[in-house]
Amino acid sequence: MELILLQKVKNLGALGDKVKVKPGYGRNYLVPQGKATAATPTNIAEFEQRRAEYEARANQQLSGAEARKAQFENLSVTIKANASPEGKLFGSVGPRDIADAFTAAGAALDKSEVVMSEGPLRHIGEFEVQVHLHADVNTTVKVVVANDD
Repeated sequence: MELILLQKVKNLGALGDKVKVKPGYGRNYLVPQGKATAATPTNIAEFEQRRAEYEARANQQLSGAEARKAQFENLSVTIKANASPEGKLFGSVGPRDIADAFTAAGAALDKSEVVMSEGPLRHIGEFEVQVHLHADVNTTVKVVVANDD
């Protein structure tokens, strides 16, 4: 399936690139999310006419993500969780818990933006967690998991 990207997609391409993807990925993710459109001659012509609009929107999203990144500078959250005396949690702290804690602290964060490559946190302590705000904007935040006494 050939598509034209309407915004930058990580590991796929940049705005305006003509890419070939598997039909399920294009039909179920890229097109419904507004990230791409079918590469028909009509859509190609329409894209070329509206290229400046798409580029302006992409620049606006990038600057918005950069501003959000500044909110997370020097910001850390503490999450209270029930733990054993050895420090092992009864349960875990996942992306939803981290996103809720940052949102409560005043920096809006969606759970899909939290990247936990090593899985959920299962011990008390201080952890560095990656936050993916935009295809080009990533930051690291500090999360402290404390025992709920």
